[in-house]
Amino acid sequence: MDIYLPIANLSVNALVIILLGGGVGVLSGMFGVGGGFLTTPLLIFYGIPPAVAAASASTQVTGASVSGVFAHMKRGGVDFQMGAVLVFGGIFGTAAGAAIFEILEALGQIDTVINILYVVMLGSIGGLMAKESLTSVRASRAGKPLPAAKRRHHPLVANLPMRWRFYRSGLYISPLAPLILGFITGIMTMLLGVGGGFIMVPAMLYLLGMGAQVVVGTSLFQILFVTMASTMMHSLTTKAVDIVLAVFLLIGSVIGAQIGARLAQRMRPDYLRLFLAVIVLLVAIRMALGLGWRPDEIYTLQAL
Repeated sequence: MDIYLPIANLSVNALVIILLGGGVGVLSGMFGVGGGFLTTPLLIFYGIPPAVAAASASTQVTGASVSGVFAHMKRGGVDFQMGAVLVFGGIFGTAAGAAIFEILEALGQIDTVINILYVVMLGSIGGLMAKESLTSVRASRAGKPLPAAKRRHHPLVANLPMRWRFYRSGLYISPLAPLILGFITGIMTMLLGVGGGFIMVPAMLYLLGMGAQVVVGTSLFQILFVTMASTMMHSLTTKAVDIVLAVFLLIGSVIGAQIGARLAQRMRPDYLRLFLAVIVLLVAIRMALGLGWRPDEIYTLQAL
């Protein structure tokens, strides 16, 4: 069944889009990530223009984050004070990201920049995840316990002025640190259509020193509001959000997330992380190759 995407200006198979969203939803349910960092590259591989793919993916991440936020709120896993600071920085980040997006679009370089950023980002994160996962797998096979990770904030964070107490997170740090982190994530959300959880969670753990029990819930809280702001910003400025595409992606991701959550209970965490790292690296390699391949159509026409 073919459907027409009015913003992307092309026809696609609805079943393929639902399956694509479902596949990302399975990964989301298995690994606890929003999936936006894989949705955009997969849409690009399918032929969706990168600008439309990034803008529409952020809409899907918004919908997928709602249920996760409520689940963590019920068990007290959200630091609302920290989340509010992150959201505040993220909203300003989306505004800055919108300006950067429009400049790159006017220069005709937005598609290339999105692809390059994804190659760098996915390659770096996939490599770090693979290294950590292989270390865990080897230690598990050898029967040696991994050294316990120390919970402390980065020295740069400790030296920032105007400290606040974040009681739920058990921190006494400057709000400038989460504000800057939220700002950077907001720019990434606007440019790449990602929620930023795959960067936000490690940064909250190892830079801010937050307790693991509130990291995921607080990250989802920030992602929910920042992706909402990003979607509105895209709708008002770039006009790149394709709601038809977003709806079909969301249908698939909601179903896939339930399947992924059940699969996660049957697999070991170490092997799950290694599997995700391999997927991320394969996507990064495919995007890197795509930057060098000669396209089938060298010239394209776009209505202005």
